[in-house]
Amino acid sequence: MDGSHVKIGVLGGDGYCGWAAALYLSRQGHEVAIVDSYIRRHWDFELGVQTLTPIQPLPQRLRTWEQLTGKKISSYQGDITNYDVIAGFLTSFRPDAVIHFAEQRSAPYSMIDREHAVSTQVNNVVGTLNLLFALRELAPDCHLVKLGTMGEYGTPNIDIEEGYITIEHNGRKDVLPYPKQPGSFYHLSKVHDSHNITFTCRIWGLRATDLNQGVVYGTMTDETALDETLINRFDYDEVFGTVLNRFCAQAALGHPLTVYGRGGQTRGYLDIRDTVRCIELACLNPAAPGEFRVFNQFTEQFTVLELAHHVQTAAKKLGLRTEIDHLPDPRVESEEHYYNAKHSKLVELGLQPHLLSDSLLDSLINVAMRYRDRIDAGLFMPQVNWRKTRNERRAANQTLESVAAEAGADGNSHRG
Repeated sequence: MDGSHVKIGVLGGDGYCGWAAALYLSRQGHEVAIVDSYIRRHWDFELGVQTLTPIQPLPQRLRTWEQLTGKKISSYQGDITNYDVIAGFLTSFRPDAVIHFAEQRSAPYSMIDREHAVSTQVNNVVGTLNLLFALRELAPDCHLVKLGTMGEYGTPNIDIEEGYITIEHNGRKDVLPYPKQPGSFYHLSKVHDSHNITFTCRIWGLRATDLNQGVVYGTMTDETALDETLINRFDYDEVFGTVLNRFCAQAALGHPLTVYGRGGQTRGYLDIRDTVRCIELACLNPAAPGEFRVFNQFTEQFTVLELAHHVQTAAKKLGLRTEIDHLPDPRVESEEHYYNAKHSKLVELGLQPHLLSDSLLDSLINVAMRYRDRIDAGLFMPQVNWRKTRNERRAANQTLESVAAEAGADGNSHRG
């Protein structure tokens, strides 16, 4: 490691953030290797969905990247819930830093039913534990950069600090981890990760940075724009899609923008170009041995309704007419709440944020327009209910169908 160029392993480098990060870091001159099991592609098949943008197989993407730039990104196929996979990678590649994207990242997916809650926690917690043990045994000086989530904090009625909070109690003072109020089994898994990493930094002297990331938007970076083979994901379905992507896909079809509840849910957001820069800043400025740093990684805060109005305005300029519909919120969350999260540490390291703009929204809607023949409007409506498991929903639907059938047999059926 020479301080400006480092060897970086990207776990989950075939996914949305991982792919953009791998290309960006490679173009900046870092030596990059990807580890991926391709399970993200499997989840699309399981759910019967597809990204709006057509994604090529990883080997083809990497060949195109090398042909265009002359830069090679190595790839290793495997699942880090298998300890031998991550141990073999660390031994072979010997990275200075490991970026950990290799997790199931969808809150709705984790709330489908018991099986999906369990698989989410096994995948995320076991994979991270394997990584921590492998680092201790094989690469104790390697810097772990873990992609966390702002969802670990929930929506407290006080300001959200960056990882830690100073507490005074009964005349004594201490700096303690900021309280966690996760809102799904996915977010719970990320809290477990944070606790496990904190513990291993303290007792084993590992070094780690937790990037509590907000909602990421954008499809194009300078790197993915070089060739359509390199294009990134654009997920708009209710399980893996983001609300901004859903709104843009709906606008492209002239479909109403579906806002859950009153739309006052406030979150932090950032451009994918800022995500990849934050990753590099963390790698170039590693934590000290035994240190567990936490950076809140977002640049702006918006309510869901504010995003809907922004998309509606941008769509109108493009000649698209859109309305806003309010749907019952399938999630268990406050529809209006206080939200003020600190996010200064990455700016202090040199981040120059890209803010959400009309031109960016135009670009996102134009991507949706370009691939509008791939949009499945049936994926817009929520199917996952935080309050009921899939089996409970099936039972309720069967009861309704039975009641309807009996009503029909009695000659009392009608159309509303």
